[in-house]
Amino acid sequence: MTVTEEQADWFAQTFAALADNVERAVLGKRHVVELAFTAMISEGHLLLEDVPGTGKTSLARALAQTVKGTSTRIQFTPDLLPGDVTGITVFDQSQGTFEFHAGPVFANVVLADEINRASPKTQSALLEVMEEGAVTVDGVTRPAGSPFMVVATQNPIEQAGTYALPEAQLDRFMMRTSLGYPDHGATLRILDAGRPPRVTVPALVELQTIAAMTELSAQVHSSPLVLDYIARLVDATRGATQVRLGASMRGAMALARGSRTWALGHGRTYVTPDDVKDLAEPVLAHRLILDPEAEFDGVTATAVIGQVLLDTPPPSQKDLA
Repeated sequence: MTVTEEQADWFAQTFAALADNVERAVLGKRHVVELAFTAMISEGHLLLEDVPGTGKTSLARALAQTVKGTSTRIQFTPDLLPGDVTGITVFDQSQGTFEFHAGPVFANVVLADEINRASPKTQSALLEVMEEGAVTVDGVTRPAGSPFMVVATQNPIEQAGTYALPEAQLDRFMMRTSLGYPDHGATLRILDAGRPPRVTVPALVELQTIAAMTELSAQVHSSPLVLDYIARLVDATRGATQVRLGASMRGAMALARGSRTWALGHGRTYVTPDDVKDLAEPVLAHRLILDPEAEFDGVTATAVIGQVLLDTPPPSQKDLA
């Protein structure tokens, strides 16, 4: 089934309206907001990594408010237990039966605030639900929500009392991005408006709209040459001298899936190499494990992805025509 130009126009207009709505809460970060909705529509999860006070929680909350679905917030702390995330089974003495009390993970958008402050055991409570969209407690599997998205935040600077996310969990995040500080113009707008610390944005679309956008974006045409380009990029991360472990197959699939949504969000019914380039860093960089000597020399995963993009030639427009 081919996406029509009319469908592409509707998708792009809705995508822009969603981003406009969230920008009421997070000023001057259009690119990051578009990445967030790309992850949501592509059925992926988002990791926001930045210093304090840049609006990570505000962005996550605004995403949840924009989509008319259920949303929950989990404040990850060292004493948080897996059952506090997934829920627990409690014995009801009056009925003589066990009753399941659902945890906060049963929602459409789950904000996992400061996720790296919880122990690895508690972090692992999210592994199944992030991959399968369901939770198994006491041998019973229950769906979490549809659509389902985890938006996690962490502070990469303050490491005291934190636990680094394991590679298996990092790989389950479709994208990692950061907001950074607002530019001078956005800072003046924030100061002039005297904005309160918590801004509520109106609900803009129904969950059915997000589901329809997800289904439509999966039908965007991706040329075999573009898919070959993605495969070569992923292979190049595995062969880079500074990298101990390159991007996974899950990362390659996420890049292909996200590129379709990104293309449709910008009004195109087909994926271009530029769409792949736009998403390569947020989709692949957090999946790389660098060689310790390279890290000591100041090499970053972002720099490695940048070099891979330079060294891997994309298909030409002539070949794609």
